[in-house]
Amino acid sequence: MKRILVPTDFSPQAENALKVAAQLASKHGSEIYLLHSLEMPLSIGGSGDTSKLPESLFFIKLAEKNFSELLEKPYLQEINVYEAIGHNEIYNDISATVEKSKIDMIVMGSHGASGFKEMFIGSNTEKVVRTSKIPVLVIKNNHPVFEINDFVFATDFSEECRWSFNEAHKFAKTVGAKMHLLFVNTPGDFKTTAQANAIMTNFVKGMGAENYTLNVYNDNSIEKGILQFTKDIKAQLIGMSTHGRKGISHFFNGSISEDLVNHANMPVITFKIQ
Repeated sequence: MKRILVPTDFSPQAENALKVAAQLASKHGSEIYLLHSLEMPLSIGGSGDTSKLPESLFFIKLAEKNFSELLEKPYLQEINVYEAIGHNEIYNDISATVEKSKIDMIVMGSHGASGFKEMFIGSNTEKVVRTSKIPVLVIKNNHPVFEINDFVFATDFSEECRWSFNEAHKFAKTVGAKMHLLFVNTPGDFKTTAQANAIMTNFVKGMGAENYTLNVYNDNSIEKGILQFTKDIKAQLIGMSTHGRKGISHFFNGSISEDLVNHANMPVITFKIQ
């Protein structure tokens, strides 16, 4: 976790993510790459060379002013921060920055109660979450102290999830958290406790996993099971795998899991399946 990318629109929600990124950077000696994408109307040159238009210079100067004020924040003073202004759609700017600067993790903010829904459905930000090759940590609230002691990782324990599990396990070790692997049993795909335990035990065999628990939880839906289990053990973070173009919907049997993303009053981190 040497390089953390934080996309920002200079909103309070984006600053919530930046504060979390700053805490992670302070603990692990990371650098922060702060990215703002200009989203200008087409009439101002949004689809062409904006640098030649006086109107576009206004937005650039405004972004520079916002950067200057943000970089004066006390929580950033001991951290190396590199700011950049993108001129394409935010999804393309983020992808380019991840590639160019060899980013290890993206930390991004979410707007309000419906923020996760907006983020996961029909937006460029949703594209980042479901296609990113690196972990994406989504922050919903202000966290004056960001400390992860218990980390719930929900998975279907399929073979294709092994790589994302390894990434999640590395993250858990980095932040010093206990990892709680979760198998949610639902009426539509019921397995006995013995069957579920066998699936989980076989999955972790030979993976070199440390400091983890195996858990079976029964509920009416996967989403509700994850939320309730996380609440029961008072965990601070939910993690899950994403499946490329199908995104999180594949794991959730064809739905995007609005209950989970809208009602999880805590950070969510995603790991791309390779």
